[in-house]
Amino acid sequence: MGRLDGLRIVVTRAAHQAEELARPLRELGADVLLVPVIGIAPPADPAPLREAAGRVDEYDWILFTSVNAVTAFVAMLPSSPAECRIRIATVGAATHHAAEANGFAVALTPERYVAESLVEALAGEDLKGQRILIPSAAVTRDVVPAELRKLGAHVDVVEAYRNVMPSEAAERAAAFREPYPDWVTFASSSAADNLIRLIGSEPLRKVKIATIGPITSATVRKHGLEVAAEAEIQTVEGMVRAIRKHA
Repeated sequence: MGRLDGLRIVVTRAAHQAEELARPLRELGADVLLVPVIGIAPPADPAPLREAAGRVDEYDWILFTSVNAVTAFVAMLPSSPAECRIRIATVGAATHHAAEANGFAVALTPERYVAESLVEALAGEDLKGQRILIPSAAVTRDVVPAELRKLGAHVDVVEAYRNVMPSEAAERAAAFREPYPDWVTFASSSAADNLIRLIGSEPLRKVKIATIGPITSATVRKHGLEVAAEAEIQTVEGMVRAIRKHA
């Protein structure tokens, strides 16, 4: 795998997370264009999240599927995460590290970096009657809660944050004009949906698309677009590796 000298690569992650991907791309010689099409906003109604955090010890498990969920939940906790006696499960290395950095003791992180892998990992547990809390984005797939309920668990899903379109997104999206960038990167389905809502799919036929994994790739293809590179390991590092492999 070689360098990325001279390639113009668009990073669509939220502004506060963009550098995690932009930095290694720059170090490999790429010209990185920051076009954040996701912003993180508080829940429309913070009361359910605050209430769940206030009675956290009534739960047997908390499932975190993103770093943003960890951050939002910790902000509502009335005490230190280190004092929580419940078991913590996370999806992905970044979420695992964020949970530990905030003081949680993580009991379970599946090898696969998709939410459905939590169901597989927890299937070996006796979940009958277990209470599970999932702090999540306002709009999220309901596959995991539904499958856990089939296993006998009582699952509460609370809105921890919202993915919103940043005010500067339209101005930044001017990057998708001639001369077009070489690559655009999507680290989530929300990023793909938001950018396509903003500029349409046609400009994206003129660039190569890299995704963080199969779920995001499926979203891209849903819009009639092709995926040139998909991360084998669903992390930022995996996405950089996929682009280098293709390049």
